[in-house]
Amino acid sequence: MKRVIYLCLLLITLTGCSFNDEKSAAAKTSADNTIPSYYEDYILNPQVSDDRLLQEVGQFFRDHRGELTVKAAEHDSHTYKIGDSIELTIREAKVLHFKPDYSLIDFYHTYTHDQEFDFVKLFVEIKNTSNQPLKFAPIAKMNTNTDELKTWEDDIYLEELNGEIPAKSTKKGNLGFIMEQSNIDSVKIMTSDVFNSKDELVNKGETIRVEF
Repeated sequence: MKRVIYLCLLLITLTGCSFNDEKSAAAKTSADNTIPSYYEDYILNPQVSDDRLLQEVGQFFRDHRGELTVKAAEHDSHTYKIGDSIELTIREAKVLHFKPDYSLIDFYHTYTHDQEFDFVKLFVEIKNTSNQPLKFAPIAKMNTNTDELKTWEDDIYLEELNGEIPAKSTKKGNLGFIMEQSNIDSVKIMTSDVFNSKDELVNKGETIRVEF
């Protein structure tokens, strides 16, 4: 009987330690940080840990999806016009190190066989200023300063930012690309061209450079 009681107390103690460890990890986001306003109405991604409070290099956060650590960050918003019909705003760009929870390993094996990895993440807003629906991809290709090339098919967030956007409307969300190389200082983004609903060319795409 004493042995059973001892085992129960040990289990409670270990559970409490695990909970405290998770609180400690989450606390490594700065106490002064607040969630940026552009995340309003954003629905958290089911595959990637929440990074909204991570704003400084070295901060990390752990939740049931895994653990994120900031390696580089750029928080200045920049808006780019793609012709006269699309406005693309890059609200923030980060290089993050991610250790996915074991339950997500099968999902990430589609992209990499590493158990943990770095990825480039951008939060973007896409505004169609025209009076007709348009087709557009904010990142058709992305090339890093280490000459690593990714395409829209490599995006891990899968938040349906590519494709048709209705007239006078806005899409926003995250795009993320797993990288094999470390020490990423900058990326060059090539947007898609802009097409109408008949797949006719409306505007040519643009090339955008983002530095961390």
